[in-house]
Amino acid sequence: MAQSLSQILLHVIFSTKERRPFLSSTIRPQVHAYLAATARQLGAECYRAGGIEDHVHLAVRLPRTLSVSKLVEQVKSSSSKWIKTLGPTWETFAWQAGYGAFSISRTHLSQLVDYIGGQEEHHRKMSFQDEYRALLRKLRVDFDERYVWD
Repeated sequence: MAQSLSQILLHVIFSTKERRPFLSSTIRPQVHAYLAATARQLGAECYRAGGIEDHVHLAVRLPRTLSVSKLVEQVKSSSSKWIKTLGPTWETFAWQAGYGAFSISRTHLSQLVDYIGGQEEHHRKMSFQDEYRALLRKLRVDFDERYVWD
């Protein structure tokens, strides 16, 4: 085959270190926009970035030339450096060491985009930890609770 093509859609999730509520409503829109722009600069299409005070979700199409780990590493590194410049409140900001990245089908993309957009409402009923555990169970991802959180 002469041409390399791909359609890899991902739901990426990561939290702030120790799930500290750094992402206040005053900076959250800027952070989400920055995450999306960084992903796009790396060649990924970011359909939606969102979340609440202690974590973010991204709906992205991975470019065929970039690994999942490199995309997440670059997005987290760049945004962490930028967030620290926002003022004294954020000087100690850090993302957790790990992340979750899960494949989705094209037919579920709009549902994921809506889900990410409804994070504030969703988390009035469920914590991030409970949400993440439920997602891992739903997707049948084996995990050890001792190593999921940092």
